[in-house]
Amino acid sequence: MSTKAILLIYLLVINIIGLAAMAIDKIRAMDRRFRVPEAVLFIIALMGGSLGILIGMHLFRHKRRKPLFRYGIPLLLVIQIAAWLALCTTLHVQFL
Repeated sequence: MSTKAILLIYLLVINIIGLAAMAIDKIRAMDRRFRVPEAVLFIIALMGGSLGILIGMHLFRHKRRKPLFRYGIPLLLVIQIAAWLALCTTLHVQFL
């Protein structure tokens, strides 16, 4: 398996984890149970799961009013996309 394939699988998995974490946190919030810490959600986003977190924010209408999430997650996603494009350009690799 190529490095590119491994990286794409990793990104898919971490974004599914991010989406699931947002769903779990929303369900726990509605049930007034122990929540997923915001730091954990941001760590997932920093690990490459920012798209999954962002989709979860909108799909579950969760944490959209918090400025740190409202502006921080989209900004992190843009930075990650720019880093991906810069890396691919530097290594002369096709983007996908």
